[in-house]
Amino acid sequence: MATGRTHRPATRSRGIPEATVARLPLYLRALTALSERSVPTVSSEELAAAAGVNSAKLRKDFSYLGSYGTRGVGYDVEYLVYQISRELGLTQDWPVVIVGIGNLGAALANYGGFASRGFRVAALIDADPAMAGKPVAGIPVQHTDELEKIIQDNGVSIGVIATPAGAAQQVCDRLVAAGVTSILNFAPTVLSVPDGVDVRKVDLSIELQILAFHEQRKAGEEAGAGTAQQAAATRSDAADQGPDGDVPAVMPA
Repeated sequence: MATGRTHRPATRSRGIPEATVARLPLYLRALTALSERSVPTVSSEELAAAAGVNSAKLRKDFSYLGSYGTRGVGYDVEYLVYQISRELGLTQDWPVVIVGIGNLGAALANYGGFASRGFRVAALIDADPAMAGKPVAGIPVQHTDELEKIIQDNGVSIGVIATPAGAAQQVCDRLVAAGVTSILNFAPTVLSVPDGVDVRKVDLSIELQILAFHEQRKAGEEAGAGTAQQAAATRSDAADQGPDGDVPAVMPA
């Protein structure tokens, strides 16, 4: 079985822009849902709407893959699933290690979406000796003393860090030294890595803070709209009153 250490995705060598690469998983998710419903073809407009992008951007992204669809028919769903999966490197086995098996690490270990998307959790690693040997999602947790051997034995090139912030950089350094070249970081800290190592950061608190910003802005806009309506009503009332502020008497016909 092929492993992530001997095969790399083709996207960079083909010159596909990073922004397009970032959207490919969105297209794949939408296409997979269509495939599960046995939908044979999809138009660019329908697929763009399902992925949350505009159709012109979608067609441009697919042009990098050499896929242009058929006029009046659209795109073949199954072929696009294969094509995008191949570009993302998901048609092969990618062994992954998760370091830090607290609540978040355990939740990641139990996530069923890894296997269906080409990723195999090869090992769960934690620094707590009391965790060693305990099964999580059917996989026994191993101590961090074994980290380098685990990476070498399983041909791991992707590591997931779910440790506290204070331990993340040290774990990152050990992963990189052992040969890991891609890291998914859930720890609330910025990691320093050498050239050639890719890091993707997932910070839930930052995402929530961004949502809080938008909620505050919406609340401010609603408050502003209410103030404007009140001011308009006040001006209307003033227009209906006489010069002294009294409601004018009804003039006889």
